[in-house]
Amino acid sequence: MTYLRKNLVSFSDFNKGQAEEIFRSVKKTGAKLVIKNNVPECVLLSPEEYVRICEDMEDLHLLLEASERTINIDKNGIYTQDEVDRIFITDEEDYQDSDEIEIE
Repeated sequence: MTYLRKNLVSFSDFNKGQAEEIFRSVKKTGAKLVIKNNVPECVLLSPEEYVRICEDMEDLHLLLEASERTINIDKNGIYTQDEVDRIFITDEEDYQDSDEIEIE
C-alpha cells in the first residue's frame, strides 16, 4: 500500500483539467490511486501494468491448480513415458513425423 500512497491523485485534479498530466504520470509509475472525498475511488493502471497483473494472476491460478492436482494425485495412475509407449505401441519413429509435440 505504500506504493499507492506515494501515487495518490485527487479526483478534483481531473476536474481541474489535469487529466493529461495524470495519465502521463500513470505511464511512468504504472498506477495511481484516485481519491474522492478522502476515500479511495479507483486505481488507474497503465496498459503494461494491467497486462502484467493479468498474466501474474493467470500464472498464480495455474500454479494453484497444479498444486491441487499434485496433492490429490492418484499415484497408481502415473506412468513413465516408456510405459505409455509400451501401452500404445509407439516408438521414436512415431514422434519424428511431428514437428512439435506440445504437452500441457
